[in-house]
Amino acid sequence: MDVNTGLSETARKEIASGLSELLADTYTLYLKTHGYHWNVSGPMFRSLHLMFEEHYMELRDAADVIAERILALGYPAPASYAEYGKLSSVADESGTPDAMEMVRRLVEGHEAVIQTARRVVQSAEAAADVATADVATQRIDIHEKTAWMLRATAS
Repeated sequence: MDVNTGLSETARKEIASGLSELLADTYTLYLKTHGYHWNVSGPMFRSLHLMFEEHYMELRDAADVIAERILALGYPAPASYAEYGKLSSVADESGTPDAMEMVRRLVEGHEAVIQTARRVVQSAEAAADVATADVATQRIDIHEKTAWMLRATAS
């Protein structure tokens, strides 16, 4: 069935495209955070291990919300590593950095997601898509708070 919610197909397509980038960023950051949770070591092991777990669980849940919003707009959500690799602005990596480098790289990841979410808000607001603007605005709030906490940890 056609989607007839008051948004033009052009607007829905543009917004879904931005949300797909946000989903790719979210999932890439989820993978990075989960890997750091597994591999962190050193004097701050326990606190970082637990903090990273909180963060990756939140990212896991966020990916579902973002994907469902893409589907509500009438488009399929990207769902493969190949698609995420093409769409994500979060740097992929291999290896195991030391604990404080993990924290610094996660700050960079959260900041990249914030920038993507801001672009989604702009597209959504231009089309009067308040539901998508709300999803992306909530993501900005969460990522800004997480980046602040990580920066405070690295100080």
